[in-house]
Amino acid sequence: MGRLVPAVTRALDILELFLDGDGTLSAPDIVRRLQLPRTTVHELVTTLAARKYIVPVPGQPGRYRLGVRPYQLGARYAEQLDLAAEGQQVARTVAETCDETVHVAILEDTDVIYIAKVDSTHAVRMVSAAGRRLPAHCTSVGKMLLASLPEKELAARIPEDAELAGMTPNSITDPLALREALAEIRERGIAVENRESNPDVSCVAAPVRDRTGRVVAALSISVPMIRWSEERRAELEELAGKGAADLSERLGHRSVA
Repeated sequence: MGRLVPAVTRALDILELFLDGDGTLSAPDIVRRLQLPRTTVHELVTTLAARKYIVPVPGQPGRYRLGVRPYQLGARYAEQLDLAAEGQQVARTVAETCDETVHVAILEDTDVIYIAKVDSTHAVRMVSAAGRRLPAHCTSVGKMLLASLPEKELAARIPEDAELAGMTPNSITDPLALREALAEIRERGIAVENRESNPDVSCVAAPVRDRTGRVVAALSISVPMIRWSEERRAELEELAGKGAADLSERLGHRSVA
Protein backbone atom coordinates (compact mmCIF):
# COMPACT_ATOMS: atom_id res chain seq x y z
CA MET A 1 0.00 0.00 0.00
CA GLY A 2 1.34 3.44 -0.94
CA ARG A 3 1.90 6.37 1.37
CA LEU A 4 -1.09 8.52 2.28
CA VAL A 5 -0.82 12.16 1.20
CA PRO A 6 -1.43 14.37 4.28
CA ALA A 7 -2.93 17.30 2.36
CA VAL A 8 -5.45 15.04 0.59
CA THR A 9 -6.32 13.31 3.86
CA ARG A 10 -6.96 16.66 5.55
CA ALA A 11 -9.11 17.88 2.65
CA LEU A 12 -11.22 14.73 2.86
CA ASP A 13 -11.47 15.11 6.63
CA ILE A 14 -12.91 18.59 6.06
CA LEU A 15 -15.47 17.32 3.55
CA GLU A 16 -16.58 14.55 5.90
CA LEU A 17 -17.26 17.10 8.64
CA PHE A 18 -20.19 18.32 6.56
CA LEU A 19 -21.93 14.96 7.12
CA ASP A 20 -22.74 16.02 10.69
CA GLY A 21 -24.62 18.90 12.26
CA ASP A 22 -26.56 21.35 10.09
CA GLY A 23 -24.28 20.87 7.10
CA THR A 24 -22.52 24.23 7.38
CA LEU A 25 -19.08 25.04 8.78
CA SER A 26 -16.77 27.99 9.23
CA ALA A 27 -12.96 27.93 9.14
CA PRO A 28 -12.79 28.30 12.97
CA ASP A 29 -15.18 25.30 13.28
CA ILE A 30 -12.82 23.22 11.16
CA VAL A 31 -9.75 24.36 13.09
CA ARG A 32 -11.38 23.42 16.38
CA ARG A 33 -12.76 20.05 15.28
CA LEU A 34 -9.73 18.82 13.36
CA GLN A 35 -7.07 20.51 15.47
CA LEU A 36 -5.32 21.85 12.36
CA PRO A 37 -3.34 25.11 12.00
CA ARG A 38 -5.45 28.07 10.85
CA THR A 39 -3.20 28.69 7.84
CA THR A 40 -3.58 25.08 6.70
CA VAL A 41 -7.35 25.21 7.04
CA HIS A 42 -7.51 28.51 5.15
CA GLU A 43 -5.52 27.05 2.25
CA LEU A 44 -7.59 23.86 2.12
CA VAL A 45 -10.91 25.72 2.33
CA THR A 46 -9.79 28.09 -0.44
CA THR A 47 -8.82 25.15 -2.64
CA LEU A 48 -12.05 23.22 -2.00
CA ALA A 49 -14.12 26.33 -2.71
CA ALA A 50 -12.22 27.02 -5.93
CA ARG A 51 -13.00 23.47 -7.11
CA LYS A 52 -16.69 23.83 -6.05
CA TYR A 53 -16.52 21.11 -3.43
CA ILE A 54 -17.74 23.68 -0.91
CA VAL A 55 -19.51 27.02 -1.46
CA PRO A 56 -20.29 30.05 0.75
CA VAL A 57 -23.63 30.01 2.55
CA PRO A 58 -25.75 32.97 1.34
CA GLY A 59 -26.31 35.49 4.10
CA GLN A 60 -23.82 33.82 6.45
CA PRO A 61 -20.37 35.32 5.86
CA GLY A 62 -17.50 32.93 6.53
CA ARG A 63 -19.66 29.79 6.52
CA TYR A 64 -19.63 27.07 3.89
CA ARG A 65 -21.79 24.18 2.76
CA LEU A 66 -21.15 21.34 0.31
CA GLY A 67 -21.05 22.38 -3.33
CA VAL A 68 -22.17 20.65 -6.49
CA ARG A 69 -19.08 18.50 -7.05
CA PRO A 70 -19.73 16.01 -4.21
CA TYR A 71 -23.29 15.61 -5.52
CA GLN A 72 -22.02 14.94 -9.03
CA LEU A 73 -19.56 12.34 -7.77
CA GLY A 74 -22.26 10.71 -5.67
CA ALA A 75 -24.66 10.62 -8.61
CA ARG A 76 -22.03 8.96 -10.78
CA TYR A 77 -21.36 6.41 -8.04
CA ALA A 78 -25.09 5.67 -7.79
CA GLU A 79 -25.29 5.15 -11.56
CA GLN A 80 -22.61 2.48 -11.36
CA LEU A 81 -24.14 0.59 -8.44
CA ASP A 82 -25.20 -2.98 -9.10
CA LEU A 83 -27.20 -4.40 -6.18
CA ALA A 84 -26.58 -8.00 -7.22
CA ALA A 85 -22.83 -7.50 -7.62
CA GLU A 86 -22.49 -5.55 -4.38
CA GLY A 87 -24.69 -8.10 -2.63
CA GLN A 88 -22.53 -10.97 -3.86
CA GLN A 89 -19.40 -9.33 -2.45
CA VAL A 90 -20.97 -8.72 0.95
CA ALA A 91 -22.53 -12.19 1.02
CA ARG A 92 -19.10 -13.69 0.37
CA THR A 93 -17.61 -11.79 3.31
CA VAL A 94 -20.44 -12.84 5.63
CA ALA A 95 -20.22 -16.47 4.50
CA GLU A 96 -16.47 -16.51 5.11
CA THR A 97 -17.13 -15.36 8.67
CA CYS A 98 -19.84 -17.87 9.62
CA ASP A 99 -19.36 -20.63 7.00
CA GLU A 100 -23.10 -20.82 6.38
CA THR A 101 -25.14 -20.11 3.25
CA VAL A 102 -25.84 -16.40 2.72
CA HIS A 103 -28.48 -14.91 0.41
CA VAL A 104 -29.48 -11.44 -0.72
CA ALA A 105 -33.05 -11.16 -2.00
CA ILE A 106 -35.52 -8.61 -3.32
CA LEU A 107 -39.31 -8.51 -3.18
CA GLU A 108 -41.44 -8.91 -6.31
CA ASP A 109 -45.18 -8.85 -5.68
CA THR A 110 -45.60 -11.52 -2.96
CA ASP A 111 -42.46 -13.49 -3.79
CA VAL A 112 -38.78 -13.06 -3.05
CA ILE A 113 -36.11 -13.50 -5.70
CA TYR A 114 -32.60 -14.39 -4.63
CA ILE A 115 -30.16 -12.12 -6.47
CA ALA A 116 -26.96 -13.22 -4.73
CA LYS A 117 -25.87 -16.38 -2.95
CA VAL A 118 -22.71 -17.80 -1.38
CA ASP A 119 -22.66 -21.42 -0.21
CA SER A 120 -21.39 -22.87 3.03
CA THR A 121 -18.42 -25.19 2.73
CA HIS A 122 -20.07 -27.75 5.03
CA ALA A 123 -21.16 -31.05 3.51
CA VAL A 124 -24.62 -30.47 5.00
CA ARG A 125 -25.91 -27.13 3.73
CA MET A 126 -28.93 -25.44 2.21
CA VAL A 127 -29.43 -26.17 -1.49
CA SER A 128 -30.63 -23.15 -3.44
CA ALA A 129 -29.61 -20.88 -6.31
CA ALA A 130 -29.54 -17.23 -7.30
CA GLY A 131 -32.63 -16.46 -9.33
CA ARG A 132 -34.85 -18.79 -7.33
CA ARG A 133 -38.29 -17.47 -6.40
CA LEU A 134 -40.12 -18.36 -3.16
CA PRO A 135 -43.28 -17.12 -1.39
CA ALA A 136 -42.19 -14.16 0.72
CA HIS A 137 -44.24 -15.15 3.77
CA CYS A 138 -42.33 -18.45 4.06
CA THR A 139 -38.82 -16.98 4.23
CA SER A 140 -36.87 -14.77 6.60
CA VAL A 141 -35.84 -12.40 3.79
CA GLY A 142 -39.42 -12.25 2.56
CA LYS A 143 -40.87 -11.51 5.99
CA MET A 144 -38.21 -8.84 6.50
CA LEU A 145 -39.18 -7.20 3.20
CA LEU A 146 -42.91 -7.48 3.84
CA ALA A 147 -42.45 -5.96 7.30
CA SER A 148 -40.77 -2.97 5.67
CA LEU A 149 -43.74 -2.15 3.44
CA PRO A 150 -46.15 0.68 4.29
CA GLU A 151 -49.41 -0.74 5.66
CA LYS A 152 -51.44 0.18 2.57
CA GLU A 153 -48.97 -1.52 0.26
CA LEU A 154 -48.83 -4.62 2.45
CA ALA A 155 -52.64 -4.79 2.48
CA ALA A 156 -52.73 -4.51 -1.31
CA ARG A 157 -50.25 -7.35 -1.72
CA ILE A 158 -51.58 -9.60 1.03
CA PRO A 159 -55.20 -8.81 1.94
CA GLU A 160 -56.55 -10.08 5.27
CA ASP A 161 -58.57 -12.74 3.41
CA ALA A 162 -55.63 -13.90 1.26
CA GLU A 163 -54.96 -17.61 0.90
CA LEU A 164 -51.34 -18.22 1.83
CA ALA A 165 -49.86 -21.50 0.67
CA GLY A 166 -47.48 -23.27 3.03
CA MET A 167 -44.21 -24.93 2.14
CA THR A 168 -43.78 -26.84 5.41
CA PRO A 169 -45.95 -27.51 8.47
CA ASN A 170 -44.27 -24.48 10.09
CA SER A 171 -45.20 -22.02 7.32
CA ILE A 172 -47.46 -19.13 8.32
CA THR A 173 -50.66 -19.49 6.30
CA ASP A 174 -52.99 -17.20 8.27
CA PRO A 175 -52.74 -13.54 7.11
CA LEU A 176 -53.55 -12.27 10.61
CA ALA A 177 -50.82 -14.43 12.14
CA LEU A 178 -48.47 -13.15 9.45
CA ARG A 179 -49.25 -9.55 10.38
CA GLU A 180 -48.49 -10.29 14.01
CA ALA A 181 -45.16 -11.79 12.98
CA LEU A 182 -44.38 -8.79 10.78
CA ALA A 183 -45.15 -6.39 13.64
CA GLU A 184 -42.62 -8.22 15.81
CA ILE A 185 -40.06 -8.08 12.99
CA ARG A 186 -40.52 -4.32 12.64
CA GLU A 187 -39.93 -3.92 16.35
CA ARG A 188 -36.82 -6.11 16.43
CA GLY A 189 -35.36 -5.10 13.07
CA ILE A 190 -34.52 -8.74 12.34
CA ALA A 191 -36.51 -11.65 10.89
CA VAL A 192 -36.24 -15.31 11.84
CA GLU A 193 -37.53 -18.26 9.83
CA ASN A 194 -38.13 -21.45 11.78
CA ARG A 195 -38.18 -24.23 9.15
CA GLU A 196 -40.91 -22.41 7.21
CA SER A 197 -39.58 -22.92 3.67
CA ASN A 198 -37.43 -26.00 4.31
CA PRO A 199 -38.12 -28.47 7.14
CA ASP A 200 -34.39 -28.88 7.79
CA VAL A 201 -33.28 -25.23 7.72
CA SER A 202 -33.74 -22.09 9.82
CA CYS A 203 -32.70 -18.58 8.77
CA VAL A 204 -32.21 -15.04 10.02
CA ALA A 205 -32.46 -11.90 7.88
CA ALA A 206 -31.79 -8.17 8.16
CA PRO A 207 -32.90 -5.22 5.99
CA VAL A 208 -30.76 -3.57 3.30
CA ARG A 209 -31.46 0.13 2.68
CA ASP A 210 -30.57 2.47 -0.17
CA ARG A 211 -29.35 6.04 0.14
CA THR A 212 -32.89 7.30 0.81
CA GLY A 213 -33.35 4.88 3.71
CA ARG A 214 -35.83 2.72 1.80
CA VAL A 215 -35.53 -1.05 2.31
CA VAL A 216 -34.63 -2.48 -1.11
CA ALA A 217 -33.39 -5.96 -0.21
CA ALA A 218 -32.66 -8.28 2.69
CA LEU A 219 -29.64 -10.37 3.61
CA SER A 220 -30.11 -13.78 5.23
CA ILE A 221 -28.02 -16.54 6.74
CA SER A 222 -29.41 -20.08 6.43
CA VAL A 223 -28.41 -22.88 8.79
CA PRO A 224 -29.27 -26.60 8.82
CA MET A 225 -31.00 -27.59 12.04
CA ILE A 226 -28.07 -29.80 13.05
CA ARG A 227 -26.04 -26.58 13.55
CA TRP A 228 -28.88 -24.40 14.87
CA SER A 229 -29.27 -23.30 18.47
CA GLU A 230 -30.49 -20.23 20.32
CA GLU A 231 -26.90 -19.20 20.95
CA ARG A 232 -26.05 -19.65 17.28
CA ARG A 233 -29.18 -17.74 16.29
CA ALA A 234 -28.12 -14.73 18.35
CA GLU A 235 -24.64 -14.77 16.77
CA LEU A 236 -26.07 -14.99 13.26
CA GLU A 237 -28.61 -12.22 13.88
CA GLU A 238 -25.75 -9.90 14.79
CA LEU A 239 -23.70 -10.99 11.78
CA ALA A 240 -26.66 -10.62 9.39
CA GLY A 241 -27.28 -7.13 10.77
CA LYS A 242 -23.66 -6.14 10.20
CA GLY A 243 -23.67 -7.60 6.69
CA ALA A 244 -26.90 -5.81 5.78
CA ALA A 245 -25.50 -2.55 7.18
CA ASP A 246 -22.34 -3.00 5.09
CA LEU A 247 -24.38 -3.55 1.93
CA SER A 248 -26.59 -0.58 2.81
CA GLU A 249 -23.51 1.61 3.16
CA ARG A 250 -22.32 0.47 -0.27
CA LEU A 251 -25.69 1.60 -1.62
CA GLY A 252 -25.20 5.05 -0.13
CA HIS A 253 -27.19 4.67 3.07
CA ARG A 254 -25.85 6.51 6.09
CA SER A 255 -27.16 5.32 9.42
CA VAL A 256 -27.96 7.89 12.09
CA ALA A 257 -26.45 7.01 15.47
